[in-house]
Amino acid sequence: MLVSYAVGDDLLTPHLPAGLELDRFGGWACCSLVAFEFRDTRVKGVRWAGHVNFPEVNLRFYVRDSWGRRGVCFVREWVPRRLVAWIARGLYNEPYARVAMRSEIERGDGGVRAGYRWQSGGREHSVEARGVGPPHLPDKDSAEHWFKEHSWGFGRDRKGRTRTYRVEHPVWEVHRVRSFDLDVDYGALYGKRWRVLDGAAPINVTLAAGSGVAVYPREE
Repeated sequence: MLVSYAVGDDLLTPHLPAGLELDRFGGWACCSLVAFEFRDTRVKGVRWAGHVNFPEVNLRFYVRDSWGRRGVCFVREWVPRRLVAWIARGLYNEPYARVAMRSEIERGDGGVRAGYRWQSGGREHSVEARGVGPPHLPDKDSAEHWFKEHSWGFGRDRKGRTRTYRVEHPVWEVHRVRSFDLDVDYGALYGKRWRVLDGAAPINVTLAAGSGVAVYPREE
């Protein structure tokens, strides 16, 4: 699930690694609250018992590098497993943190419901979407395609240098979103500058079917 907003450049530039520029949809810089499920997770080919299936909620934004490669950067990534957060920070310097979190995914002939709840900043936050009908591939010029399809991730290493990694997955199908509910205090989660999103209307909500994903921390 991706809940996407158009925002001012000044909100994102403090998080922008060197050598990158903000990517734009409809002329706007954008960020997305993303909630999804890890399944059969492996780190360098190893499955860690008790840390294979779990949810994540992250806040990301969209960038390009000097070669024109479109990708994402993360502001914060929340997970319910302390070891997952520790490995991601230690191995990849990703901005992970552990919080109490739970998720519910219900599928049926009529569609799917995806709901996520997590604790941070002294309160519970939640996001839920209901999709109807079978999943389908959206048009390549659609907002759904733009927000969900990226082959590159960018971040900073411990010396502040820009780090690049490649992401591979099939093009994701999406469900038509019938309803959407959000109860998130962005200021409590990410700092007072992010309060501009509290009560703001998203420009797009995408409910993707997902697939297997492979991440290559070094360019190959």
